[in-house]
Amino acid sequence: MTNKSEHDKTVHPQATAGLSAYLGYRDAPAAIDWLGSVAGFETTTRFPDASGGVAHSELRIGETAIVVFSDRSGYQRAPRKGDTCGLGLYVILADQAAVENVYGRAMAAGATAVWEPEGNEWGNFRCRVEDPEGFEWTFGTYRPGLPQGW
Repeated sequence: MTNKSEHDKTVHPQATAGLSAYLGYRDAPAAIDWLGSVAGFETTTRFPDASGGVAHSELRIGETAIVVFSDRSGYQRAPRKGDTCGLGLYVILADQAAVENVYGRAMAAGATAVWEPEGNEWGNFRCRVEDPEGFEWTFGTYRPGLPQGW
């Protein structure tokens, strides 16, 4: 059995790992535009499909990248129960003003409000919206994984 550091060096030679999400949108070109104008995602890669949609695209914000493509299978969105559908994406923003600005742009661009911008008991200032196709996005100042007292 190898210890953690030996394993990291063989599986991940740079001792790094990451996580990325992929999202199928019925109107991927519109979703890419929405994510760019509302949240500031930059499209770094985009391949069209034969039907005028998107076969594969990559959008970046900070050090995070997501994949967006055209949903040709009619995937169902998880229904919201109360204030969540049980899964969503969380985007870390710099400060309270950034959260409020994203929320304002999201509302102006057709999002559905789930949480208006607010603080919570662990010091996160956040908002939550559903984008025009029903994906759940939370924008906040909390940085998961940092030690207590960040």
